[in-house]
Parts: sequence; structure tokens; C-alpha cells
Amino acid sequence: MQEDNNPRFDRRPWGTFTVLDEGAGYKVKRIEVLPRKRLSYQKHEKRAEHWMMVVGTGKVTINGRDHIVPTGETIDIPLGAAHRIENPGDEQLVFIEIQRGPYLGEDDIVRLEDDFGRIEEKS
Repeated sequence: MQEDNNPRFDRRPWGTFTVLDEGAGYKVKRIEVLPRKRLSYQKHEKRAEHWMMVVGTGKVTINGRDHIVPTGETIDIPLGAAHRIENPGDEQLVFIEIQRGPYLGEDDIVRLEDDFGRIEEKS
């Protein structure tokens, strides 16, 4: 397990992520989602994502449509698509995320809905 002070590891209200690898135009993360939690419904302006479930089953919403993605299956999140993943199970969900695009910073997130009050008000 990674230490919390490792800059490649981050704890969030829904679980954790660890950056496994990154280079020009790509980043690979291991993401763990706690039981019955979900990430923000969000979109990205500069990256697309490819997710593979490695432990558990994810409920993935893309542009308002739900998809059940079991262990060993993958799903693509197109550039600009509104999306989220939810862990509907009682065990931790683990998936691998591959980001592709010209900019992969954590600030390329436009939150549309969030269970943890992290949507910024526009003035």
C-alpha cells in the first residue's frame, strides 16, 4: 500500500487513486471506490479515458445512460462526455483508468453533480 505522503497517491471522499505511470499524452491510475460511493458526474475538455474493472462491478453513467461493467470488462469515456462511476456493491471496487490527451491535470474536471459538495458556484 502506498503512503499518504506519496504525491502519486491521493485520498478522496469516495476512495483513493494511485498514479501508476505517466508520460507524454497518457496517464495510468489505479482507482479504488468504497462500497456504495460514487465519483462526481463530470466531464473533461482535454482527455478521454478507458476503464478496466479489476475487482468488483462498476455502474458507469455516460451522458445519462447507465452501463454495468463487471470484473474483466472495459468501457471508454469519450472526450467531453459527462460520466461517473459508482460502486453499487458491498466490497471495494478497483479499476484501472488510462487517460489520453494533450493535458491530464486534475484541474481538467467540470463537475456537474457531486455527493460531497465539491461543485464550485459560478459568479
